[in-house]
Amino acid sequence: MPELPEVEAARRAVEDNCIGKKIKKAIIADDSKVIYGVSRSEFEASLLGKTIVAARRKGKNMWLELDSPPFPSFQFGMAGAIYIKGVAVTKYKRSAVNDENEWPSKYSKFFIELEDGLELSFTDKRRFARVRLLNDPTSVPPISELGPDALLEPMTLEELTASLPKKKTEIKALLLDQSFISGIGNWVADEVLYQARIHPRQVASSLSKENCSTLCKCIKEVIQYAVELDADSSRFPHEWLFHFRWGKKPGKINGKKIDFITAGGRTTAFVPELQKLSGSQDVKEAGKPKRRASKKNKGEDDDDDNDNDDAEEPAKEEKKAGSLKSRKGTKGGGSKGRKQSKKNKSKESDDDENAEDDENRAAAEDDDEEEEEAEKKKPNQVTKSKQAKGEKKSNKRVQTSQNGKNAKRKVK
Repeated sequence: MPELPEVEAARRAVEDNCIGKKIKKAIIADDSKVIYGVSRSEFEASLLGKTIVAARRKGKNMWLELDSPPFPSFQFGMAGAIYIKGVAVTKYKRSAVNDENEWPSKYSKFFIELEDGLELSFTDKRRFARVRLLNDPTSVPPISELGPDALLEPMTLEELTASLPKKKTEIKALLLDQSFISGIGNWVADEVLYQARIHPRQVASSLSKENCSTLCKCIKEVIQYAVELDADSSRFPHEWLFHFRWGKKPGKINGKKIDFITAGGRTTAFVPELQKLSGSQDVKEAGKPKRRASKKNKGEDDDDDNDNDDAEEPAKEEKKAGSLKSRKGTKGGGSKGRKQSKKNKSKESDDDENAEDDENRAAAEDDDEEEEEAEKKKPNQVTKSKQAKGEKKSNKRVQTSQNGKNAKRKVK
């Protein structure tokens, strides 16, 4: 999915081409899954005649600041992308749609035409993005719950060194946790850990001071360099793991073997010869990547109850469940307004869970697609093997769905 470098490239393209221009036409898709919490007619009416004064970003989220609120906000999800007609904008490799023969694309969810004729479209062919209309995007989820931005608010070595001893989760899972640091996704995490020579499943609290120093340096370097190149992967250094990690293809980097495991709930590329697991941690490195495990199975401490990768709305189930229980135990009040408040919060919780379930499922499917691409390139692949794989995927989807339902029951 689009990560900080790709979203920043989109933000800069908007900043370079759209600032100071008035919106004269708006077309919002009739898609309530992506267009979140507002009708298309209300959304369109709120944009017409407004001037774009800035393009903002935090983590993997972007929003357009207009001359007056509300502002359109974009959570890119698995395959969200910004297109500006006639302008080259870097896309995540799985986000691209055909905008040459069809404009705007049939996957367009948000389309505006500016006073000078320039046209902008936000597309999402997989429908896991969220487009919202918000008075202050920074004051509400998902942006309000994000940790410091990996580019704009990089952690200092002192901050990172002080925080890691409290984290009992795997280091890759921690890097993917948007409430810890925002903007890092699957490929950036793999690249950072490879450059830092740290095993993806090393427990964060076990990292040495030297490891912390190298990790801090590599986060800054990878993010800044990718952003400087407008996320154009063809210009990334040839020695980066990025060029070898897709599709789980067996291969080598600088003569050293690349292996694939599951870490942080995602398919993970690493180089065992350089990224060694230290200590007595028992790590199972074989087997097919699984769907994201529930928090109970991840082994985090209480500080890490938002261990999300690309589910850009950090989980709220446990916190909301706790607050509901405490309110049930209080006496007095009992007003209709309070009951209505509980009902609304319950609905919001359900909406957040549905969005997170969708995104977790999509992330796992994205990993499955990488595997399928690799399988297609094997000349001796037999039909039975594909059949068995299909059955396994089906069973995993059923299990994921059941886990989601169980989580919802607990919240309610």
